[in-house]
Amino acid sequence: MVKVAIFVDVQNVYYTVREAYRRNFDYNKFWSEVTADREVVKAFAYAIDRGDKKQREFQNILRAIGFEVKLKPFIQRSDGSAKGDWDVGITLDAMEYAELADVIVLVSGDGDFDLLADKLRRVHGKTVEVYGVPQLTANSLVHAASKFIPIDEALLLG
Repeated sequence: MVKVAIFVDVQNVYYTVREAYRRNFDYNKFWSEVTADREVVKAFAYAIDRGDKKQREFQNILRAIGFEVKLKPFIQRSDGSAKGDWDVGITLDAMEYAELADVIVLVSGDGDFDLLADKLRRVHGKTVEVYGVPQLTANSLVHAASKFIPIDEALLLG
């Protein structure tokens, strides 16, 4: 059975899906699709923790699906901007779990992951599947992946 490791950039998915479709990503449909006939070696969902009740409920839903949820605190800067990305954490975890998996699934449109996808594919010989909103996914990431799977109607709620 093919072994898969899954890495979801929750903030990126939330904002790109909302911008493109005015809807939400269906994590249950995604899980069913990406794990069909595969053994999950690890599945992480990386999120920012603002500490509100609705967010905690969402995180519990992700855990019930099968994700290990990793949280970073939300940081509001004095200039009003916010900080809270998981790029380095996702990269480190993907490199660590690459040896255990045949397929690496990355859910993000962030072009910063193009180097990771390229290295996992070329150096480590892994199949790298990237899920992203087509018009909001960096071309460099699409080209670095073994396969790009568009987030479209089939992976949306409602």
